[in-house]
Amino acid sequence: MSGSLLTEGLAMVQALAADCAAIPGARVSLLRDFRLPQLTARGCEAITVCSSSEHHEAFDELAAKSEATIIIAPEFDGELVKLIRRAKSVGARLASPDETFARLASNKHQAAERLRAAGVPTPHGLLLNGDARLPPDFRYPAVLKPVDGAGSQDVYVVAGPEENPPAYVAERRLEEFAPGLPASVALLCGGSTPLALVPCTQAISTDGRLRYLGGRTPLAGGLAERATSLATRAVGALPPTVGYVGVDLVLGPDPSGRDDVVIEVNPRLTTSYVGLRAAATTNLAAAMLAAVQGESPTVEFGARPLEFDAAGNVSFAH
Repeated sequence: MSGSLLTEGLAMVQALAADCAAIPGARVSLLRDFRLPQLTARGCEAITVCSSSEHHEAFDELAAKSEATIIIAPEFDGELVKLIRRAKSVGARLASPDETFARLASNKHQAAERLRAAGVPTPHGLLLNGDARLPPDFRYPAVLKPVDGAGSQDVYVVAGPEENPPAYVAERRLEEFAPGLPASVALLCGGSTPLALVPCTQAISTDGRLRYLGGRTPLAGGLAERATSLATRAVGALPPTVGYVGVDLVLGPDPSGRDDVVIEVNPRLTTSYVGLRAAATTNLAAAMLAAVQGESPTVEFGARPLEFDAAGNVSFAH
């Protein structure tokens, strides 16, 4: 796993764990690989594991006895789906997306085609074998990315078919580049209607790799409404699920929103959680767990703008 993914993962898990531990009566347990830094989530039990067998044993025991299990893992190589399946095999009560939702959303091409079929706009794309040459009759510039990627790993902006970025995966998706404002919306699922949280803009690298650098919230009113509406439509077009779901999208230049597109749906906690929890005046984890139980929680957010980076650092505007 790359350093950037580890950094984002640690930021997410420590933020979520701290919020869960703040819920009255809650006890939170975390698994920590011995090669990683000590976890600093206050009020949480961190169990250090030194091998895959130790991890599996501790994971099975905790998942079986916990009232709620939240899985945070990257989509590549099927890791997220494998852990979901393992948790369910020991009777875990998931408070994060289930296998059906995660399997579909983890496949960027299948998810995009499912959304397009439901009338949700996504960039036009093609499925390519990992070592296939780029087609000359495609509209460029375009984005080439792994079908099951996470964290912008092995993502490239390509100017034309003569480019040939290295292939590290069996399948890749080539999709038209969508100009506009990168944004994200997180939704808490489980009740009759998913609860959309305040949208965030995304800071994306300009080096042709589209690396995620962090975000900012809130958006201006009109942009926020467009982002929320599109993200809600996207989640509604996929199988029902529970827990935290993140939708990445691009808000196009037309004020009507006709150029807005969904880029992908993340079936897990996303790095934006670290910013959203700081902006919220209520416990975001408690609201997520309430939604999982079928309730309709209310989450309030402050009006003060803030920025956050991929390492979980948050700063408020002066």
